[in-house]
Amino acid sequence: MTSYNVFITGGASGIGLGIAEALAAEGHHIIIADINLSAAQAAANSLSTRGGSAQAVELDVCDAAKVAALPRDLGATQVDVLINNAGIQHVSKLEDFPAEKWQQLINIMLVGPALLTQAFLPNMRQNNFGRIINVGSIHSIVASPYKSAYVAAKHGLLGFAKTVALETGDCDVTINTLCPAYVKTPLVEKQIAAQAKENQISEEEVINNIMLQPMPKKAFISVEELAATASFLISKNARNITGQTIILDGGWTVR
Repeated sequence: MTSYNVFITGGASGIGLGIAEALAAEGHHIIIADINLSAAQAAANSLSTRGGSAQAVELDVCDAAKVAALPRDLGATQVDVLINNAGIQHVSKLEDFPAEKWQQLINIMLVGPALLTQAFLPNMRQNNFGRIINVGSIHSIVASPYKSAYVAAKHGLLGFAKTVALETGDCDVTINTLCPAYVKTPLVEKQIAAQAKENQISEEEVINNIMLQPMPKKAFISVEELAATASFLISKNARNITGQTIILDGGWTVR
């Protein structure tokens, strides 16, 4: 199997780290980018001690100048695969939603992926190979109350991917968006607590009556499922899958 250089934002924890671990085990070189350099370095060291190839990069995906400089800063390590994963959440009624927090969510989860794609796309086009995978959400497809910024950003990723897919039809570059229902990560654990507070119910009720209730399969999506899907999208057999929304939702959206 061909080995690629894979750049993962928010790669120090959660979904990003899970995908990094799986792709490192397949022999790819992983570049873990995170706003927390020590966490990114610890994750890269962990991959290396298990026989993987990894390095860490400190990155604020909202810093346009630093993002634009990445191809230069990475030197000979050209990025073949970009995984736009960095994300945060804030749960609040719109009337109480701080304006700066709303803007921050959009910047991290929509503007950031655009800036990173802009930075790495020229080399991908020059090499006639590139894979861009956005980590979206079930909230790229549907909405939930109290998550207006998150839902808006994740919906935006789909339009962004479709546009870039049209612009890269002349070369072997693809862009797709993974849209999982709830994945049991630290981010979701915080959401459970926040939803419980906002709705004045127990955390168990949040899980059963809000998060898993719409899913016929009644189960959280695993990081392993996401990683395996990403692995397929990277492969040559997925070269004609582009601009697509890959939904892993236990049947949520078939209703």
